[in-house]
Amino acid sequence: MRSKLLLFIALILITLAAKNSDAQSHQQQKVDSIFQLVCNYLRTKDANKIYALTGDQFKAALNLEAFRAIANQQLFPLGEIRQAELTSFINNKTATYKVQFELLTMEVLLSLDEKDKLDLFYFRPFKIETPDKLYFAKTSNPLKSQQDKKVDSVAKTYIQKLNTVGMSIGIIKNGQVSLYNYGEVARNTDQLPTSETLYEIGSLTKTFTATILAHYVNEGKIKLTDPIIKYLPDSVAANSALKFITIVNLINHTSGLPSIPSNFADQKNYDKLNPYKNYNKQLLFSYLKSCTLPTKPGEKYVYSNLAVGLLGTILEQISGRSFEQMVSDIITSPLNMKSTVAHLYPVLTTRFAPVYNDDGKQTPPWDFDALASCGALRSCIDDLVIYTKANINDNGSGPLAKAIKLTHEITFNKEPKLGLAWHIIVVNGVSYYFHNGDTYGSSSFLAFNKEKNLAVIILSNSVVEITGVGADMIRKLQ
Repeated sequence: MRSKLLLFIALILITLAAKNSDAQSHQQQKVDSIFQLVCNYLRTKDANKIYALTGDQFKAALNLEAFRAIANQQLFPLGEIRQAELTSFINNKTATYKVQFELLTMEVLLSLDEKDKLDLFYFRPFKIETPDKLYFAKTSNPLKSQQDKKVDSVAKTYIQKLNTVGMSIGIIKNGQVSLYNYGEVARNTDQLPTSETLYEIGSLTKTFTATILAHYVNEGKIKLTDPIIKYLPDSVAANSALKFITIVNLINHTSGLPSIPSNFADQKNYDKLNPYKNYNKQLLFSYLKSCTLPTKPGEKYVYSNLAVGLLGTILEQISGRSFEQMVSDIITSPLNMKSTVAHLYPVLTTRFAPVYNDDGKQTPPWDFDALASCGALRSCIDDLVIYTKANINDNGSGPLAKAIKLTHEITFNKEPKLGLAWHIIVVNGVSYYFHNGDTYGSSSFLAFNKEKNLAVIILSNSVVEITGVGADMIRKLQ
């Protein structure tokens, strides 16, 4: 997947060529002076000094070690700043800049706390603002309760954009389920989605893979501490770079393997719009035979579709079943989730929502081969509500409840914290188990807190990011 896994941590960034100070407010002058310091430290690639400019709130969300990793892996490689301009300064507090680096143009947001330290320090790819639709998108939201109105206030900011099409939302609060649908199943059809509309769920699939892994761990067929070479062909296991990768490293993104393999485009009939379709086990093992690792396994978080895809092939080997069959046998059949599949059989095809790219144009849905376990599933809100309830109520004695419970145990305690696939995020001081997903034409979001008995699930048939929408909805409802 493209899968940018947004983790609701204020990231970083920078800078502005000085403007005429006579025209600036005193607060803007403070912002610019901080920017100038950041510029100097970027030139010298000094993450420690940049971090020293941040305030307590930022430091609470992101420790120094994690910040260094982000700076070295994502910020410093952008190169020198060629041009920068202020695009807004809202409420004399939050500044937004358009910053052109050597490699790409970013949008940078920042604000200062009462000690003139950075509390908002965030960068994202610069995009021209998408205009709104000239009409109100359809919705099933009755707008009767306070919850209805809160959900609507957030959902409208997304669905009214010209390049979004449809979305379905599930809210679980205090044991009560509320379902909301917005927009259209397909552009220009005026057909409102339902809770049974099928969407690609992308990397949310990884939480299903984690549950399957936990199931086989509980059965004694595999151990989280097993080296992966135990399950690889001899010709692949001979690569010394793989020697210290364990099974848990694959599912918590600490294996050192990249997001996608370097031979990804070598697949037969490679289609950049359907990029996983023909990446088979032969290509996977060919890559692993000679790959090298930039980081030591277990030490750093590096999000990897490849790693979770490899885990799926290992689970297929020990079970003798396909990934889709394992999903059915271990998770969806016991939970009576009838619409969560990797391949659409005829009765489900008519319920699948076409998918749309950033420009609002239809694009092909994705197909998978060897890496299916990283993102192949399609599902609907009805099924994901069932799945989320099972995750919230994980105290049962059955094999599935025990497997789900194991996926919630922390396996990586740095930043970000992870269980098995599940990431731990903090929204307004409350921790949530979380995962999102995207393909070239869909977005998904799922987060829940057991103690508060609150969950937010959102599915969209547009690649336009919904993670921020999900976070805002949590803030409104918790």
